[in-house]
Amino acid sequence: MDKNRNYSQLKKNALSLGMDLFGVADISGIKNEFMLSANLIRKIDKAVVLGFGLSGGILEEIADHPTKLYFHHYRTLNAFLDQAALRMARIMQDRGFLALSIPASQILDWQNQKAHLSHKKIAYLAGLGWIGRNNLLVNEKWGSQMRLVTILTDMPLKPDKPLEQNCGACRLCIATCPAGAIKNNPSDFDHIKCFEKLKEFQKQRLADQYICGICVKACAGAKNKKIKGRGHV
Repeated sequence: MDKNRNYSQLKKNALSLGMDLFGVADISGIKNEFMLSANLIRKIDKAVVLGFGLSGGILEEIADHPTKLYFHHYRTLNAFLDQAALRMARIMQDRGFLALSIPASQILDWQNQKAHLSHKKIAYLAGLGWIGRNNLLVNEKWGSQMRLVTILTDMPLKPDKPLEQNCGACRLCIATCPAGAIKNNPSDFDHIKCFEKLKEFQKQRLADQYICGICVKACAGAKNKKIKGRGHV
């Protein structure tokens, strides 16, 4: 089975569905971290990652708290990505391979912010960016202004390689974080402070889910910097 050909065909399928980002990760070293059945984990060794950019106009509305528009946009994009992942998984399944789409946003443990798996960690392994100071994936083009979804599979695929990049001198997210959760070292990100601020926003009915968007707006990426003049990565 030609891994390169499979990769090219799936990427073409993803772009035809409107995706902005596509990558493949070798997950053999991290799959035991997944909150999935041991039987499934034994069978899979690759993950296809899809990404779609957020609306710059909706992000412009965010100042010091999430907005109703951002909350709706967040849910709409998650649903859009879930549908795309479902269609991609069906394509892979129809070719005789195991393919499981993992929801773009389905948290199993809010206190520890854990899901079935980490989309951002897999996207990092798929070469789509690096983990920034804001504890999010940072893509060179989109910054953190994107949403991700993952399809796990046993399909033979050429894996992408992680990027040797980081946030450099940029500290825009540190300056804008209302919780003071973001530090110079990405490993020092304060999950508790972040979650407490998310609970505060939710309690104020600013959003009906634990979301913020402030550091996402600050992390614009090269594309948005050029077009909108917002920040840098």
